[in-house]
Amino acid sequence: MACSNIRYGEGVTNEVGMDLQNIGAKKVCVMTDKNLAKLPPVKAVLDSLVKNGVNFQVFDKVRVEPTDLSFKEAITFARQGQFDAYVAVGGGSVMDTCKVANLYSCSPDAELFDYVNAPIGKGKPITVNLHPLIAVPTTAGTGSETTGVAVFDYEAMKFKTGIAGRGLKPLLGIVDPLHTLHMPDRVAAYSGFDVLCHALESYTALPYSLRSPCPPNPVNRPAYQGSNPISDVWSKHALRIVAKYMKRAVQNADDHEARFNMHLASVFAGIGFGNAGVHLCHGMSYPVAGLVKTFKAKDYNVDHPLVPHGLSVVLTSPAVFTFTSPMCPERHLEAAEILGADTKNVKREDAGLALADTLRNFLFELHVEDGLSAVGYTNEDIPALVKGTLPQERVTKLSPRPQTEEDLANLFESSMKLY
Repeated sequence: MACSNIRYGEGVTNEVGMDLQNIGAKKVCVMTDKNLAKLPPVKAVLDSLVKNGVNFQVFDKVRVEPTDLSFKEAITFARQGQFDAYVAVGGGSVMDTCKVANLYSCSPDAELFDYVNAPIGKGKPITVNLHPLIAVPTTAGTGSETTGVAVFDYEAMKFKTGIAGRGLKPLLGIVDPLHTLHMPDRVAAYSGFDVLCHALESYTALPYSLRSPCPPNPVNRPAYQGSNPISDVWSKHALRIVAKYMKRAVQNADDHEARFNMHLASVFAGIGFGNAGVHLCHGMSYPVAGLVKTFKAKDYNVDHPLVPHGLSVVLTSPAVFTFTSPMCPERHLEAAEILGADTKNVKREDAGLALADTLRNFLFELHVEDGLSAVGYTNEDIPALVKGTLPQERVTKLSPRPQTEEDLANLFESSMKLY
């Protein structure tokens, strides 16, 4: 079980300058994006660094939903800057970019695809020592402050892939719930659905005891190990918080209790999936995001087409959990019950349908787009979507039910419309 240190509480961002002083940082790289650079979370971090006499440089060119090209730009900045510590202030895009910049600045001769997951990259294990990285998440979604995973769009192939290894994990996640008050409605919704899918997928993933062969050396053990007794605790707890607070957090930005609890749920789900792993919703989401045509999500101030990560993940969830439920119906029923379904008279063979209906109701109440067709896809795109899912073995092999190309095509087709 691997996890970052987490500090939680209103205003704890003010301590980041002292943390950097305490670890003896001489030159710090602060990473964020153009939108956040103007908002209070970044100001709070920079004020703390100035107050504590920390020498720093800001990189604010992180791309929302990073690409291989945007990663390379950040890596070049990090290598030239010769920093000895990093601070990421933002959502998953910022934290993932910062992790990668740190990794490649400590591996000056490495090419980008040396560490990228096989079969797309070489999948080399991370054996170099990285500089300390402090993550300050501003969304309640990715849980990236707890994980050793970084994801990006590989533009040439039009799908997402990533880098995974325990060495990527931040030294510390500073979880300051005040930052969630700056999330617009859709950002709160889509990042919340990422939390929901992290928890559901890790709880229903192939059990760790069924994975084989055992790695010849612990350094080769994957970050994602399958569902396990420790991750289960965190995943279920995150689900309970989502069930209680997510709708409130989206529907009322001034509901501090709901927004603050969703920030914690993001951490808890991150600890769960950062060790157990996710499976088909995430594996299928990567081409959904990568092949986007013209769709631009509301409330995301970007200059490029964008299906936000949480949206690309959740649109296939009713179909996916209907498909996976025969392998562990009890877990699917339990998840449906936690999310508010009355499961007393539901048969085991109907567990997936019960969970799918519960998810559809959740999505409908929060005004989520009506399936893949609503973000620009048609049945003619299904072969390309399947092709983009096939290389995502790091996550698809964690599905409790193996899937063929035909299965994936059926899942995409079933996800074209939800309601």
